Amino acid sequence: MLSVVVPTYNEAGNLPLLAASIANALVSLEYELLIADDRSEDDTVLVVEQLQSKYPIRLLQSDDRPRDLSLSVLQGIEAAQFDRILVMDADLSHPPEMILGMLAELEVNENRFVLGSRYTQGGSFDRDWSLWRFVNSHIATLIAKPLVSCSDPMSGFFLFDRRILDLKALKPIGYKIGLELMVRGQFEAVVEVPILFKDRQIGESKMNFQQQIKYLRHLRRLYLHRFGGFAEFVHFGAVGASGFLFDIGFYFLFQLLGFSHVTARALSFWPAVSWNWALNRVTTFGEREKRPKARQWFEFVTASLFGFAISWGTYTYLTSNVSFFEEYKVLALISGIVSASFFNFAASSLFVYSDKRSNGDDSNVAD
Repeated sequence: MLSVVVPTYNEAGNLPLLAASIANALVSLEYELLIADDRSEDDTVLVVEQLQSKYPIRLLQSDDRPRDLSLSVLQGIEAAQFDRILVMDADLSHPPEMILGMLAELEVNENRFVLGSRYTQGGSFDRDWSLWRFVNSHIATLIAKPLVSCSDPMSGFFLFDRRILDLKALKPIGYKIGLELMVRGQFEAVVEVPILFKDRQIGESKMNFQQQIKYLRHLRRLYLHRFGGFAEFVHFGAVGASGFLFDIGFYFLFQLLGFSHVTARALSFWPAVSWNWALNRVTTFGEREKRPKARQWFEFVTASLFGFAISWGTYTYLTSNVSFFEEYKVLALISGIVSASFFNFAASSLFVYSDKRSNGDDSNVAD
C-alpha cells in the first residue's frame, strides 16, 4: 500500500498523463495519488475532478499557510492514508516505472530513505539541459554534499516510511523537501536507485531567482542543525571575508585621497563594519531576533570596536616594530583582522544577536 504525494503549482496540463503513468506502473498495488496543490491559478481543480472517476486521486489545498511547495508536501504526508510515502514531481521528469524497484529497497529495511538518483551509477539526465541549468544543478548539489551521504541530494523523487519521521521537527522552505527529510529524519541509510531524469514537456519550470534564495536560506538552516555553532562560525568568517574586501578597498582608496596608511586603516573600518552588520543580520544570524536596525548596528559597531582595537593594535605594532611588515603592510592588515575574528564572533553571537526566535521561522530575515 502506497501514498503518492505530488506537489503542484500550475501543472494541470501534466496531471492526466501523470495519473495514467502511475496507474500503469502500480497496477498490482493498492495506492492513492495525492495532489498537494500550492493554490494553482490554472485548471488543476477541474482536471483532478475529472480524473477522480478513473483513478484514486485526491486534491489537497490550503489557504491558511504560506505558499511553498515544501509545505504542500508536508500537507500531503500528513493527509496520506498509508504510511509508505512516495514523493515525485508533477512535470513527468520522474519515471513511475521505477517506483516498484524503490519499494523493493524499502522492503529490505523500512528505516531506509530511498532516493531516485540522476547522479548515481546507472542514472542519467536529459541531455537537452542548457549549460546554465547543468552548472546550476551541480553547484547546488556540491554545496549540499556535506549534509548528506548521497550523490543527488537535490532529487525530488523519494520514498520513505512516515513512521520514522517527526513531522513537527521539520522546517523546510522552498522546494528541496527531500534534503530536509534526509538531514532531519532518523533514517538508517540513504539508498539511491538510478533513474533517467527527463526534462518537462508541458508547462514552465518553477526554478527562479527567488527559489534559489530560498534554497540558500534552507541550506543555512540545515547546516546550523547539522553542525551547530561551527557552521555559524564558518558563515561568520565568510561574511568577514567579504567585509575584508570592503576594508582593504577603502584602505587603499583613503591613501589615494592623501591620508596616511594608519589613518586610512582607521577610516576603512566603518564601511566594512556596516557591510558585515547588514550581511550577518540577514544570513549568519538570520534565525535570531531582529532588533531595530539602528540599535543593532550600534551594538554591532560597539562590539566590533573592541575587536578593531585588537586588529588596529596588531597592525600598528607590526608595521612600527617589525621590518618585514613595514614593507608588506597588507600582511600586517590581514594579521590584525585574523587576530580579532574570534573575539568578534563571540561578541556577536553572545550579545548582539543573542536571542533566538522560538518557532524557528525566518520569514522576516530580509527585514
